[in-house]
Amino acid sequence: MLNRKYRYLIALSREKHFGRAAASCNVSPSTLSAAISDLENEIGYAIVERGKQFSGFTPEGLLLLDYALRVSDSLTTLEQELSARRGKLTGHLRIGVIPTALTAVAFLSELFYKKHPEVTLEILSHSTTDILNRLTKFELDAGIIYQGEPYAESLTLTPLWQEPHVLITPATGQFKGRTSATWEEASKLRLCLLTPDMKNRQIIDSIFRAAGCEAHPHLETNAIVSILAHTATGVWSSILPKSVIEMIGAPHGTVALPLTQPTRTWEIGLATLKRDPMPPILTALIDEAKHLNESFDKNEQSFDKIHFL
Repeated sequence: MLNRKYRYLIALSREKHFGRAAASCNVSPSTLSAAISDLENEIGYAIVERGKQFSGFTPEGLLLLDYALRVSDSLTTLEQELSARRGKLTGHLRIGVIPTALTAVAFLSELFYKKHPEVTLEILSHSTTDILNRLTKFELDAGIIYQGEPYAESLTLTPLWQEPHVLITPATGQFKGRTSATWEEASKLRLCLLTPDMKNRQIIDSIFRAAGCEAHPHLETNAIVSILAHTATGVWSSILPKSVIEMIGAPHGTVALPLTQPTRTWEIGLATLKRDPMPPILTALIDEAKHLNESFDKNEQSFDKIHFL
């Protein structure tokens, strides 16, 4: 239903490369380039910055792209409305998730899938900044991010769960027999943490400052799985959201200890763009997010106590 030229324009925005954009649309690069040229002739303005490689859109190109994205989103909403009238939801749902929530998001995916098995889910790992940017460009339908930040008024945030951080450290190390550890004690360990550009790392650093100390990690990575692998060696300790451990367990030979002094929790929420009308798939997703939040509150703020039929 969307003119092929606009589909090509959206693909070029997504791929930022003529060849990859053409491949994603199953056409040749020359066909895509010709379609872009046709659009330029129709509106009387250049759409892309001229050069040997794609280097961005002109102001007029960005205006046309915004129009194409909104039309595409409206058509997707129409298709969902029509499928809902047939008694079931169909379509494709793209959810961007911050790395520290990639395990716990399975609870939301499970709830949604059981209610709407005809909808395909795409779970993608992105930073908070990237999620917010992709939401505004309609490249994601929803995002799972930390709440409590001054996000744009164009977003709706639905609470999902609250989580504390835990210390992952060798079971036979200096904390053997302990039931908790302080942030100051954790700051003195050989730590493996997420890289400073990650929101979770920024939160951890802010708690260390609140405790009057500072951590100097010996190893940094941007992947949770890498942290788990390194702590399993027994050489490093780490600090992770409790939900990660509740979902997949602590690495072999380690123990997860609650962190105190201070004791902090952080809220995770589902971010969606405010729309009128709201696409049926997103309405259904928000409903399940509310269900998960209610179940989480009733089960003592712990994922390992949540079970759905």
